[in-house]
Amino acid sequence: MDKIVISGGIPLHGEVQTSGAKNSALPILASTILGGGECVITNVPRVVDVLTMGKLLRILGASVDHEGNRAVIKADMIKSAQAPYDLVKTMRASVLVLGPLVARWGEATVSLPGGCAIGSRPVNLHLAGLAKLGAEVSIEHGYIKAKAKRLTGARIYCDAPTVTGTENLMMAASLAQGTTVIENAAKEPEIVDLADFLVKRGARITGAGTDVVTIEGVRELRGSDHEVIPDRIEAGTHLVAGAITKGSVSVNRCRPDHLDPLLNKLREAGADVHVEKELVHLDATKAARLRGVDVRTLPFPGFPTDMQAQMAALLSMAEGTSVVTETVFESRFMHVEELCRMGADIRVEGNRLVITGRERLTGAPVMASDLRASAGLILAGLAAEGTTEVLRVYHLDRGYERIEEKLRSLGAIIERRKE
Repeated sequence: MDKIVISGGIPLHGEVQTSGAKNSALPILASTILGGGECVITNVPRVVDVLTMGKLLRILGASVDHEGNRAVIKADMIKSAQAPYDLVKTMRASVLVLGPLVARWGEATVSLPGGCAIGSRPVNLHLAGLAKLGAEVSIEHGYIKAKAKRLTGARIYCDAPTVTGTENLMMAASLAQGTTVIENAAKEPEIVDLADFLVKRGARITGAGTDVVTIEGVRELRGSDHEVIPDRIEAGTHLVAGAITKGSVSVNRCRPDHLDPLLNKLREAGADVHVEKELVHLDATKAARLRGVDVRTLPFPGFPTDMQAQMAALLSMAEGTSVVTETVFESRFMHVEELCRMGADIRVEGNRLVITGRERLTGAPVMASDLRASAGLILAGLAAEGTTEVLRVYHLDRGYERIEEKLRSLGAIIERRKE
């Protein structure tokens, strides 16, 4: 296994470009099996989860040519409707092939998903929605099995906003007979990006990005080109890297409108934040210390749960006391013990963190528990005195493209080594 070694205490300066959004690329890639023709997807990040999705599409029978940040996919024929456990266990987003397989090929067998250990993320809403569309759904021996000659439109109410659930049902409904209305839908930008791609292919979708999405089913979808939106979580991670090191960082090729909740909290903490069309500049060099702020994670357009660990690292060095409330996942505080090993003063109270800021952190060996926890520990290491070793960084590789290279371009002393 690899580990990341950081010599901390160096303010970061410079400009970094944002990669394509992993959480947008994954459903877009899965959706290519909804129809034939050539799909050319650009700005695709080369991260492990995306490569895993490519392997899964090949197993299903699609042709996948992924070079650099460009993927060319043809799914004219599918030789298998089964997504095996060996792949799905490593990436929860594999469940996104369920809806497209049932909608186009009439059946699907998909292993129950794995991924980061950040709490229960049941797929019951996916299954209930597919059943509403007319599929026969069961779970047997750890696999979801679904069958339908042709799905039929329905009104589906989601008990809670679910991003992958909304995406799965939106894809399935694109080929259903009649009209489907998804109520209490998730509103994330990645859902809008998927809908934009499907519409280019001939789907009829309105309301993506609101809590009511309407899909009028069509007989078939064609090939199309599409550019994946920038990754708002990667952009946010680099901005917090600038803030925690008391540096000055510009994040280019991003969507500032997707970052509003984070930018507001960074301003509240005392950082200077300037926004242009596709660029955010953060300057944290003027204040001796940033101020503590309270954060509450919420579905979009609220503060993203995927930025909670990074923000906790920042607040562990901010002046005063901060309270971070996690409302999305119930087991997303596993990075706290590792931050405390570096000198942070953090107390867990149910779904809240009470953080008393320290003037300094000190480097230590720490272990990553999930993707975003990895990023939070790296940010702490960038600011800490001495050397920090972050172990189990295979989590990090699932969602960040060339993170060491990008941080080095800002002046960080960071490298990857074999354990």
